[in-house]
Amino acid sequence: MTIHHCPWPAAPAVPVLAGDEVHIWCAALDQPEAAYFSLLSVDEQAKSRRFRFERDQRRFAVGRGILRIILGRYLNFPPEKLQFKYGEYGKPALDTNEFKSTLCFNLAHSEELALYALTSNLEIGIDLEKIHPIPAVQQLAEQFFSPLEKIELNALPLNEKLEAFFSAWTRKEAYLKARGDGLSYPLDQFSVSMASQKPARLLQAKEGAQELARWSLQSLTPAPGFIGALAVASLEWRLEQWKFAE
Repeated sequence: MTIHHCPWPAAPAVPVLAGDEVHIWCAALDQPEAAYFSLLSVDEQAKSRRFRFERDQRRFAVGRGILRIILGRYLNFPPEKLQFKYGEYGKPALDTNEFKSTLCFNLAHSEELALYALTSNLEIGIDLEKIHPIPAVQQLAEQFFSPLEKIELNALPLNEKLEAFFSAWTRKEAYLKARGDGLSYPLDQFSVSMASQKPARLLQAKEGAQELARWSLQSLTPAPGFIGALAVASLEWRLEQWKFAE
């Protein structure tokens, strides 16, 4: 197993989230499950056990435990006592019956790496993928991408297609996760910029220009061989990127 660690700087012990900031934390999941399992709710512990493979059990438990620790630092609240609620398509959010908070978050993981995005009172989504060979890149694009995206992908040199595919995929997933729509909003019904070297942008949406003016996208490179994307329902925000450490 290849372990991937994030090169970002360590986070402050007591993070402070300004109203115009987005904070992203990167964490390695190659850690002992026992250190985090006790922080999980009964439902989360049961979900962890339902994974077929020990590797996936560990990744889920560590990933959710780290999420609780990070949220607890912002809220000054015991991580094991945090409660979550879920949207119609599974997007998690804080259940703030016990305290007042405008903290919003989203998370993603790929292999042994996880990303956590936090902001104050803004819709936010994050996605992460390990770049790996896909023999049928063009076929997958034909199935899931919009006509505009397929034109852009076809115009790229062969050696750029794979990274462009993952760039587009993470941008699209981050946008859908921020909206909380899941796949009820078909992937081919909106367009994002494709090439990883170009700024991430939402180019087309079925809601029209008003939707484009509401969202901003940001590409992320948390570790070599990985690509990520962030979607925020705002055009004016500042980004801080940190590495999680106990």
